[in-house]
Amino acid sequence: MNKAELKEFLDAKVLEYNQPNFIESDPIQIPHQFTLKEEIEIAGFLTATIAWGKRKMIINNANKILNFMGNSPYDFIMHHNENQLTKIEESIHRTFNSIDFQFFIKSLQNIYKNHNGLEAVFSKHAQKETLQPAIHEFKKIFFEIEHPARTQKHISDPLKNSAAKRINMFLRWMVRNDNTGVDFGIWKTLSPSQLSCPLDVHSGNVARKLELLKRKQNDAKALFELDTNLRKMDPTDPVKYDFALFGLGVFEGF
Repeated sequence: MNKAELKEFLDAKVLEYNQPNFIESDPIQIPHQFTLKEEIEIAGFLTATIAWGKRKMIINNANKILNFMGNSPYDFIMHHNENQLTKIEESIHRTFNSIDFQFFIKSLQNIYKNHNGLEAVFSKHAQKETLQPAIHEFKKIFFEIEHPARTQKHISDPLKNSAAKRINMFLRWMVRNDNTGVDFGIWKTLSPSQLSCPLDVHSGNVARKLELLKRKQNDAKALFELDTNLRKMDPTDPVKYDFALFGLGVFEGF
């Protein structure tokens, strides 16, 4: 395919997969249980944090997290006590355990009490063309309070060459308004043009087959290469192509 044909092909795949029925089998269904902005973003952030492995397990364990929080994540974040935290079971999701979850609750409380919430942190450090440096700054703020060393691995840092797939997916959910009801678009201080593709095994493999990506590793350098090529096709909403790449890889075995 030439460039025009590739864009036409991927645009069609975006329309095919960026539909409400996408929600049924995707972890994005978890924040869709809520209507309050803070609850959507907290549920989305916690779900994205454990979004590796089989999607069914991710969904089940994200529901377990929210059940523990009484399905009122913002209220729990702001008003929990130490006795409640000690009741968290050891196993949460793979290597994300009770120690990590307890700290995430405390850190999110700090962010909402002292930094005006998640959106404000990312917006403060956003750059015109990218949010990757903002993710780096977010990690510093997230761990500014006393924390277990082991928990730092659960927040990626693009400036340490991570593709930061899970946070980029979370940002897509919050920032991008797709007019179909899949992504939320509730963060108005940021633009879809600043977003980066959630690069994982599926999207990376498809991108390489379509010659949108040459680098073999799924790291920050590969993400920059992929972002550059996606922005050529749609500079205002490059991350819409995540639906096409993911759908081709997961649903079509492309």
